[in-house]
Parts: sequence; structure tokens; C-alpha cells
Amino acid sequence: MGEACSRLSEEERQVIQIEIGNGTSIRRIGLMLGRNASTVGREIERDTWFPSNENESCRPYRPKRLKTGPWTGGCYIAGPARRKTGRRRAEPRRRYRLSCERLWARVAERLGRGWSPPPVSGGPRVLFPDDSAMRVCPETVYRWIHADRHHRERWARCLPRGHRRRRRRGGGRTSRFPIPGRVPIPERPPEAGDRSGFGHWEADSVIGAGCNPHTEVERKTRFLMAGIVPGKTAGESVGAQPAMFSPLPAGARGGVTHDNGTEFARHTRLRDEPVMDTYFADPYSSRRRGSNENRNGMIRRYPTERGEIRMDMAGELREIVDEADNRPMRVPDYRTPAEAFADELLELQDQQGCCTSK
Repeated sequence: MGEACSRLSEEERQVIQIEIGNGTSIRRIGLMLGRNASTVGREIERDTWFPSNENESCRPYRPKRLKTGPWTGGCYIAGPARRKTGRRRAEPRRRYRLSCERLWARVAERLGRGWSPPPVSGGPRVLFPDDSAMRVCPETVYRWIHADRHHRERWARCLPRGHRRRRRRGGGRTSRFPIPGRVPIPERPPEAGDRSGFGHWEADSVIGAGCNPHTEVERKTRFLMAGIVPGKTAGESVGAQPAMFSPLPAGARGGVTHDNGTEFARHTRLRDEPVMDTYFADPYSSRRRGSNENRNGMIRRYPTERGEIRMDMAGELREIVDEADNRPMRVPDYRTPAEAFADELLELQDQQGCCTSK
């Protein structure tokens, strides 16, 4: 009777009123009107007449046999329903949270630095706990960025993946080059899988022109370490890991999860020194190492000259890592990964001290 994308007409509301009186189900009424059943259900729920509606002079008809006491129920009536809808549409909408100048200045400054909306929205909540005006949720920031073409052109490029589309990945395939001694990810300890345990890492290489940054991310705190390796061979990639893990205490290097790249074919060296368990994610399932993939994407956002990475760029890589580790994140209660990692190391030292004193 009416188009699915249009508002309910007066005629459709009259049909709803009549069919409700006849005991017709909401689903059946929706089929009669060519509407979704949820549309009819919402209309009845929002615009049902109640005796407390003093502004409505129209009362529903009741047979004499039901007039035995005061009116206690509700009834859907087409006329009052249309008037309630008109009043509801005339009410002013809630204004955007970003209309607060102080809040917008802070959000814009963080977006300009490349922060994603979750940490952008969490910062004011921590810094101004008693100021309700300094509150904004990540979805509001996203909606504001994509509200119109002007905002999108100015701010979408600041998002970590503002110009990327998710590509469909294949699944169920196996590697052409079997890795010797490969331990699959289901055999990893439960505390590593649910991120409740400290000292479990994710490893990967950022493949590019020239040399490759090798990255390690601690799963619980999201703390990032990175170094530049001269080539893509298994010996060079795995050879960089002992140098990164050796300064850490034994409790901070429980195990590491790799992808299925051939650069990690010599992973068994880590089991001897610095004595770490090694695991491998399922083929073509980068989501199983989401923290590491997220950090690699952050490193790729900083373009280098000619897109080439050289061994003398260790200082530039260190600046990128420091920026990532000192950016608040939602998961560790809007602390930075560096702060969360330092707290875990202090707790580990306290535990070792207690064991030594005993």
C-alpha cells in the first residue's frame, strides 16, 4: 500500500487500527501493507494511546460489556498516532557532542597526529573525569568525519585506514614451504590466547624495498619493539630476535607467535636462546595476530624517501616506535603500551623478589 522507504500514511495507520481491533498479528499486518513487521511493531509501540495522554481528546471505542471500570490499557488510534509522529519530528535533535569548542580542539589535535577515534575519545574521559562536556564516543567521531565530503576530504586521511578497503582473503590453503618443527597456534597456552598472561609476543616483518623492519608486539600490553634487518632470509630475520629479547627478564619472554613466512623457518633457534616457545598462526589468518598487524600498519603510515628502508634509518624507526608505544589505547584503560609494559615488569620484579626472599 505504501513504499517501503516512505513514512506511514494516514490510510496505513487506519488499516493498522482496524486490524489490531480484529486481532490480526503484526506480521500479517506488515504483509498487508507491504511493510516490514518491525516497522509496524515500532509504530504501535511508539504511538499507542494511553489514558494518561491528557492532551488527546479522542478516546478509543469500547463496547458496553467492557465498560465496567476505569480505562487501564492502551490502544492504537490512527489520528492521535499521526499527531504524535508530527510532534516527535518537530522536536529538536540532540546536538553533536563535538559542538563543544574545548572538546573539538582536543579531538582535532589528536586526529591530526594520526590517532584513531577510540584513543581520541578516551583521552578526555581520563583527563576530565568530572566534566560531562568533555565526553565523546568513537562512533560520534567517525560519524562527524564522514558526515559530508568536506569533512571526509580533510579528516579521513588522518585515520589509520581511511583510504583502504578490506580485501577478501582466501582460506583453507596451506603453505607451499612447510616449516620444520612448526607448532600450530591451538597448542599455545590459554593465557597467551586470551591475553591474560604477560610475556607472549607476536612477530612479523614489514616487507618493503631494501631492508626490512622486524617487529615484535607483546600481546597483553600491545608494547612494540622493532629493529631493521639487512635482508629477508631466515637466518637474518630469526637472528635479530635474540638481540631484541635478551635484555628482558625470563618472565617477559614466554613465547612468540609467527606468521607462516619462510623468514621464520629457523625459529627453533629461539628455543635454545633465549629459551622461548615458538608458535605459528593458521595460514592466511592474519587476524590471529591482530596486534602485530595493527602495529605494522602504523609503521607503513610513515612514508620514507623513495619508499626504501636502509640500515642507517634506525633512528627514524625508533621515533615511530616511541610514538606508537606512547599513544593511549582503549584496551589497557587508556594507558599507553609503554606504561602498561612498565607496570608488568615492576609486578614481575616484585614476584621474583618474593620468591627469592622465601
